[in-house]
Amino acid sequence: MATTSDTSKTTAARKSRRLAFKPVNSTRPAEAIQAQIRKLIASHKLKQGDRLPTERELSEQLEVSRNTVRQAIRSLADGGLLEVKKGATGGAFIRGGGGDAVRAGMVDLYSLGAIQPQHLTETRLLIGVEVVRLACERGSEEELVELEKNVEEAQAAAKAGDAPRRTAINLEFYRILARMTHNPLLVIVTDAVMAITLKFVEDFMRTSNITVMPFRRELLVLLRKRDAEASATLMRDHLLRLQKIYLDEVAVRSKASSKAGKNGG
Repeated sequence: MATTSDTSKTTAARKSRRLAFKPVNSTRPAEAIQAQIRKLIASHKLKQGDRLPTERELSEQLEVSRNTVRQAIRSLADGGLLEVKKGATGGAFIRGGGGDAVRAGMVDLYSLGAIQPQHLTETRLLIGVEVVRLACERGSEEELVELEKNVEEAQAAAKAGDAPRRTAINLEFYRILARMTHNPLLVIVTDAVMAITLKFVEDFMRTSNITVMPFRRELLVLLRKRDAEASATLMRDHLLRLQKIYLDEVAVRSKASSKAGKNGG
C-alpha cells in the first residue's frame, strides 16, 4: 500500500516530467538555464518541494551539455533556491521557507566591505525597534516561553564562561523576536542581519553580559504586559548603546591600523 510520502514523491516526479524547458541559445547557457527556472517559479509552475527534471532530461530539453546543467543547478543551490538530494528519490528540489540566499548574499557583502559596521548598526536599530513592537502585539504564549528559555540559556552559558555559545544564544534572541511578528520578510531580514552581526563580533569584539541580561529581563516583563511602546523604547535605548560601543571599537581599531601602517611605511 502506497504511503502519503510515496504519493508525494510520485506526484513531484510526474510534475517534473511535465515541465517544458526551451532550448538555450546563449553565450552564457548556465545563466540562461537559471533564468528559465526562476521564471517558472515566478509563474508558479514550480513551487516549494517540486523536483526538477533529471540532468539528462534537462540536457535534452535545453540542448546543452549535462555539465552546463550541473553548473546551473549548483549555482542555484549555492544561492539557496534549490536543494540537491542524492539517492534513488533524490534530485534538485525547489527550496522554501528560508532566506539562505539573502543571508549568504548579505554576509558576502559585509565580508567584501560593501556593508560597513555603521550600516549594520543603523539597520539593527531601525528593524529591531519595530520588530519588538510587533512581537509584543502578536507574540504567542509559547513564543514568550521560548524567549524566556533563551535568556536562561544565555545566562547559563555566561556562567560557564562559554563566550561563543553565549553570543550565538544572544543573537538567537533577536531571531525569536522576529518570528513573534509572524512576518516572514522580517524573519528573513533579521536572520541576515544577525548573521552579519556574528561576523562583526567575531572580527571585532564580544559585548559584556553585564548590561545585556538586565535589559532582556526587563524586556521580558514589558512583553508580558503587552506594552509595545515601552518595549520599543527599551529596545531603542539598548541598540543605541550597542551602536556606540561597536562604532567606538571600530574607530579605535581603524586608528591603530592607520598608525601601524604609517610606522611600517
